[in-house]
Amino acid sequence: MPPGRSTTLPAEPEIRTYKGQDRALRADRLGTAGLLLSVLAASAPLMVVAGVMPTIFGVMGIVGQPLLFVILGVVLALFGIGYAEMSRHVHNAGAFYAYIARGLGPTAGACASLVALVAYSAMQVGVYGILGFEISGLFATYLDVQVAWWIPALIAVAATGALGWLKIDLNAKVLGVLLLIECALVVVFDAAALGKPGPEGLSLTAFDPGTLSGAGLGTALCFCIAAFVGFEQSPVYAEETSKPHIVVSRVMFLAVGFVALFFALSAWALTVATGPAAIVKASTDAGPGLLFALTESRLGAAFTDVLHVLFVTGMFAAMLSFHNVVARYAFAMGREGLLPARFGRTNPGTGAPATGSLLQTVVAAVVVIVFALTDGRPVGDPTAPVLHLFTWMGSVGALGVTVLMAASSVAVIAFFVRRGTAGAQIWRLVAAGLSGLALVVIAVYTVRDFGVLVGAEEGSALSWVLPAIIALAAVAGLVHGLLLKRRRPQAHARIGLGNEAFRLDQAAETDPLA
Repeated sequence: MPPGRSTTLPAEPEIRTYKGQDRALRADRLGTAGLLLSVLAASAPLMVVAGVMPTIFGVMGIVGQPLLFVILGVVLALFGIGYAEMSRHVHNAGAFYAYIARGLGPTAGACASLVALVAYSAMQVGVYGILGFEISGLFATYLDVQVAWWIPALIAVAATGALGWLKIDLNAKVLGVLLLIECALVVVFDAAALGKPGPEGLSLTAFDPGTLSGAGLGTALCFCIAAFVGFEQSPVYAEETSKPHIVVSRVMFLAVGFVALFFALSAWALTVATGPAAIVKASTDAGPGLLFALTESRLGAAFTDVLHVLFVTGMFAAMLSFHNVVARYAFAMGREGLLPARFGRTNPGTGAPATGSLLQTVVAAVVVIVFALTDGRPVGDPTAPVLHLFTWMGSVGALGVTVLMAASSVAVIAFFVRRGTAGAQIWRLVAAGLSGLALVVIAVYTVRDFGVLVGAEEGSALSWVLPAIIALAAVAGLVHGLLLKRRRPQAHARIGLGNEAFRLDQAAETDPLA
């Protein structure tokens, strides 16, 4: 524990009213494989290959996208060095905000907690837009039935909420099966593209640094870093893993390495299939349909039909993964007094953070209903949920997570400096510093190019209103932390401690002089 943090904490009545088992997530339910599949599901491989990659090629004109994934993989691996070391010392479902609290103080942790809750919630809710759009399209194509996008979206909200209420090991199995099938099909396409290349053959042009030039580079960085979101979630499950000091860091590096290589290979396969000189035009013309057009010409209609279905299940897996994370952040915040204490309870039967799961289900349902009532103008525009709900919320979430990673890099350095172990951890602190600088640059590019990210017209208020959501969350969290420090210093002192505070309470009950 950093100097200045009390080792005996005064009792907080609203926390002590719950039994110990209600305040702690059940341990030893996830091993390396289960945790890896849970966090990788958030990266939604097929959604990235079919949706994100054509956008970066076509809209931003960045042919060197494969190289961009490699570069960001190095940056995030550097980030993971300090982040993983922090996970050995702090086991808390609040992950980002807990680390920031332990490094930069409880008030900073309160600020980060609300940013994390808003960012992950936005990313989770945003996926309902593209899911509803895709399912609606499948019904129209294969069953000749017209279904409004919000109907399958709301059904998915209910299904995700039900699974979020259940055991995390059940969720890991659901996520794992969907993810493995999805990745296998993408690899089949990669092999087919490389086996039957376009007119330029197996060209390595996409790995030429010169292909990264252009006005769209900053925006491309934002899109690509969003594709990595998920690896940083592994510490969220630390309390539920066996040997968290080993498993969490192992999963983090495995996830970063897998995502970087998998997406670099798939982006390269797209350039090979069309030819690097033609990839920008092909992506502009086909958009998200590029992958499906390329698979149909090489692997047939049946394979493409299966790919469409897996596109839906992959998005569902991503939604479930983000839902689980939001529920655990809400649980951690409720346990430490940052949210009402009822959020700090778990389901007695399953050990899942039930109230947090219910909160995210309600938020998702409300947002989908609001977009269903107000979006889609002009009337009948089928792309509205994709262009608005998915793009707007996804971009807000990506900005929030990038800011949290940058702040966590600073918190890692502060944590070990305050403990007096900076010398022993110097190479980890250097890695954290380098990644922090890179992440700040990416965050600045994100804010600067936010209008491009969300497809807003020049001068549109969306260019500043949407990123302001993260700024407002940060200000609200900061104010909440300061008020908590003034009005309830005991709760303020607990921020970031998680189960540590609970164990100290138990020790105090056993030995009042402890």
